[in-house]
Amino acid sequence: MSTADRLVASMQTLLWENGFTGTSPRAVQELAGAGQGSMYHHFRGKTDLAIAAEHRMADELKAQIQQRLRSGSTVRDRIAAFLTVDENVLRGCRLGRLVQDSAVVADPALLEPISTMFTWIQDQIRQVLADGKAQGELAADLDIDALATTILALRQGAYVLARGAQSEEPFRRAAAGILQLIPGR
Repeated sequence: MSTADRLVASMQTLLWENGFTGTSPRAVQELAGAGQGSMYHHFRGKTDLAIAAEHRMADELKAQIQQRLRSGSTVRDRIAAFLTVDENVLRGCRLGRLVQDSAVVADPALLEPISTMFTWIQDQIRQVLADGKAQGELAADLDIDALATTILALRQGAYVLARGAQSEEPFRRAAAGILQLIPGR
């Protein structure tokens, strides 16, 4: 793995654990086994490195989400796969956690990859719902835009509840509740 890749991977890890504000360039360098000169050779600074890490996290999440949303034969099955509890539920969403960091929200460049990813996820959910509508699984008058936004919002909130309780159970209950929102015909 190249030095740049190690730096990005280390930043990913530390962003998830500590957030942007709580992650120092020195900690990234130590975890990556790279010197300060190497970091600044590849990235202009902590912000640029964090943006690269956010993009990589988004790419990894996209692959996972696409796989989940393509599994199953019904809308409910596909959304249920999207809502599957994974081994990291108590750590929260890798990107979603970052919007709690005031430095991320205050910097449009840091916020952009997260905002773009949330829009992409909603579009993917919307497409699943549109497919279900076209196949007659869902009512023709269903507002799929509102439901897609609600599904994502509830999933993100479920991460917060699970972290707060230090239990996967709130996430599981929220997932079950989300599935009840998907009407059948």
